[in-house]
Amino acid sequence: MSFRFDPPFIKIPHFRASKEPVNNLSQPSPFPMSPSVSHLSLWETAKSELRNTLPRADFETWISSLQPLSIVEGKVLLLEAPSVLTEAWVNSNYGDVLRRQLTLVAGRNMDYRLTASVDTSREATPAPAPVARAARQTAAASPAPAIKANNTFDNFIVGPENEMAHGASLAVAKEPGHYYNPLFIHGPTGLGKTHLMHAIAHSVYAVNPQARIAYISSETFTNDFIQALQTGSVASFRRRYRELDLLLIDDIHFLAGKESTQDEFFHTFNELHNNHKQVVLTSDRPASEIAKLQERLVSRFQWGMVASIQAPGLETRIAILRKKAAARGLDLQPEIAEFIASRIARNVRNLEGAVTRIVGLTGMTRKPLELAQVEKLLHDILVEEASHTLTAEVIQRKVAEHYRIQMSDMTSKRRMQNIAFPRQIAMYLATQLTGMSLVSIGQAFGGRDHGTVIHARKTVVNQMEVDANVRRTVEYLRAQLSMNR
Repeated sequence: MSFRFDPPFIKIPHFRASKEPVNNLSQPSPFPMSPSVSHLSLWETAKSELRNTLPRADFETWISSLQPLSIVEGKVLLLEAPSVLTEAWVNSNYGDVLRRQLTLVAGRNMDYRLTASVDTSREATPAPAPVARAARQTAAASPAPAIKANNTFDNFIVGPENEMAHGASLAVAKEPGHYYNPLFIHGPTGLGKTHLMHAIAHSVYAVNPQARIAYISSETFTNDFIQALQTGSVASFRRRYRELDLLLIDDIHFLAGKESTQDEFFHTFNELHNNHKQVVLTSDRPASEIAKLQERLVSRFQWGMVASIQAPGLETRIAILRKKAAARGLDLQPEIAEFIASRIARNVRNLEGAVTRIVGLTGMTRKPLELAQVEKLLHDILVEEASHTLTAEVIQRKVAEHYRIQMSDMTSKRRMQNIAFPRQIAMYLATQLTGMSLVSIGQAFGGRDHGTVIHARKTVVNQMEVDANVRRTVEYLRAQLSMNR
């Protein structure tokens, strides 16, 4: 893959350490490390602190991919970057931040030295281009640095909760600008929206390495626009964004209330759309529910395909766990995978965090995992998840309110259709959004047996396949319950 700059243009969220204060970096480390600390421990601790202080997009783009190699003379941490561009960008924008954090963590003056990986540091020769532009265009042998290498379609686990968003993303990647333009994906955080955006970018690059692609957050778009106004470079700003082939913007809901930025994005969107250039947007809610978003933008965001991603059901969570573990060389026992998936239900990132911890544990002990070990290892994650865990009662109340029936109908023996089907929907949602067993769910619904719960789940799934209204209702209820977790 290759990427090119100005023009074509790739814009990456960034953090200017020299201009913006970094919170919490001025405090001394409460646990200074000993002089003999390993490079792995030093970097993991420093990285953990940076994760909590830097903007999430900046951390994931630039810092998370750095790998520690060794410590030289006890005072210089050697780090490896995945590309030459990452090396240059980190040195230019994060050097002071890294030195300060390493010093705080180590309890003594520390510096760092960053080099690009041998495998990906090969700067390519100037990209083939018309002579007039040759001096301004370069190509590289690695993906765009803001896009994670493993965020591909092949690594995305498809389940009932995300299959529409996945299918639409595949269609967009195959024929950008032709189908579903714009593609608007919404859902709670940590469920795969960004993964799909990265996968689209990977696929477009694979087919057309000369494609002009920008993957940014709406906050970055806003900051760039403000800077363009301040420096009198609005014309250049507009050229950069309006000459793209593919624009992917994360967290578009952050445009809410920013009238001038909305006006600018409105015209940028129109220019791209009129030229059949693809726009992909993500949000934590449907466009119609974004407060203080101009109606004309809401309308345009709904022109193409609107797809939601909901919290994955138990089966999907197990599949995600096993695939993430397999990718790290770990064969996760079925009972452990089911235990973790039943206890971590809110988002995929916590599942990934659990896999990382388990891989670390097995690497140290070299022994088969035991359930008690896993529970102890993931204690803090499980406690945090439990504090947000939905109960059958909460689901029953939400469904009863939606269908305007009595809460007591959820546990009664009444079989009228206007009561029985909402009850079955509540059972279905309980199987998808809680870690409860089928027997426990049945008990919560008036002492019914697990066979009744299985029948309810099948009934709802079948109705969702043949009745679009049922599907929309269930997706809406799932979204509402997921947001309240």
